[in-house]
Amino acid sequence: MAEIPTIDISTEQTINADGTHTARVHSIETFGSVDGPGIRFIVFLKGCAMRCQYCHNPDTWEPNSDTLTTADELLEKALRYKSYWGKNGGITVSGGESLLQIDFLIEFFRKAKAKGINTCLDTSAQPFRRTGQFFKKFEELMQYTDLLLFDIKHIDTVEHKKLTGWGNENILDCARYLSEINKPIWLRHVLVPTITDNDEYLHRLRAFIEELHNVERIEVLPYHTLGIYKWENLNLPYALKDIPEPTPKAVEYAQRVLEGKA
Repeated sequence: MAEIPTIDISTEQTINADGTHTARVHSIETFGSVDGPGIRFIVFLKGCAMRCQYCHNPDTWEPNSDTLTTADELLEKALRYKSYWGKNGGITVSGGESLLQIDFLIEFFRKAKAKGINTCLDTSAQPFRRTGQFFKKFEELMQYTDLLLFDIKHIDTVEHKKLTGWGNENILDCARYLSEINKPIWLRHVLVPTITDNDEYLHRLRAFIEELHNVERIEVLPYHTLGIYKWENLNLPYALKDIPEPTPKAVEYAQRVLEGKA
């Protein structure tokens, strides 16, 4: 697989004359129920460097978007639905890879927390590194983030690169850092037959989870083919077209392994 160029996060963000930031938005879901606790207002941002072979939203990969929205505009929209959230609901920002627009995230979550809103970040952590301005910004972002939905695509870095185009060393380091600061995460793992359902890999992922002290929930997500039509619309070859969806029994077994029950 050809090496995917490194993306400079500074090129993925838009700053306004008043110092505020504008997000490149793909779409919004106003009554999400699976991306964090309670009912969520979910913002899907554009841009992602990884090229996951099973991605069901390849239309979020490219950062360009006709929908440019400020933090204040998004927060105003979200607040219209606050009465439906109950005690546990709030705002989730997903992607694409949301961390590519980290300056916007900081502003958006800071303003949301000022309104008493629960904030959740859905990320694969591909841009993470413990160096330079990014890490300083990430540390600030964590001050305004209540929970992370943390995707680990594959525990083996070689296989991770085959699956996504990138190794996973910095991603696992991000998980360790979040454990160090005791930031709650829901760990997510997509079960793909012949790729991630290998017993060795599941037990290695379980061993890694045991190193962490901040995992509140483990979610095994069954691979599905519902997004193939998007690949076709974008004239992209879908490499996993012959891979079947996992059986409920396989998903249950993987869940038990990752929870340390098998």
